[in-house]
Amino acid sequence: MYEIFIVILVLLDQVSKVFMQNFLEYGNSVAILDGVFHLTYVENRGAAFGLFENMQVFFIIVAVIVTVVGLVYIHKSETSKLAKISICLIIAGAIGNLIDRVKMGYVVDFFDFRFIWNYVFNIADVFVVIGTLLLCIYLLKSGKEEN
Repeated sequence: MYEIFIVILVLLDQVSKVFMQNFLEYGNSVAILDGVFHLTYVENRGAAFGLFENMQVFFIIVAVIVTVVGLVYIHKSETSKLAKISICLIIAGAIGNLIDRVKMGYVVDFFDFRFIWNYVFNIADVFVVIGTLLLCIYLLKSGKEEN
C-alpha cells in the first residue's frame, strides 16, 4: 500500500516537471500573482537552495540510501501511520529528484514565491519538507506521550 502511495506521488512530481519543461523555456517565468508567485523554469544542479552544485553522485547515493532505509523502516517498524506516511513523502521527494538527476543531470524547479525568498523549488521538494515536518510532529508528540 505504501509503495503505491509513493509511486503516485513520484508520478505527480514527474508529470508536473515535464509539463513545466514543455510550458516554459529554461529561465523563463510567468507571473501568476505578479511579484508574489511565479512559475519559473530553472535547472538546479545542486541541492536545497542550489547548495553543493555539481555533486550529482553524492545526491544520487543519498537518495538511494534514504529510499532503502525508509522502505525498510516502513515495513519493519511498528510505528504509527503518520510516521509511515511522512516517510513515504520523504521517499517520494527523494525519488522524484533522483529521477531528474539520473535522467538529465539536474533537477527541474519551477515554484517561485518571490515575496518569501529568491529560491525556486518543485513538488518533490514540497513532499520532502511536508514529510519532514510531519515526522517532527510525530516525534515530538510521541515523545510527550512517553513522558
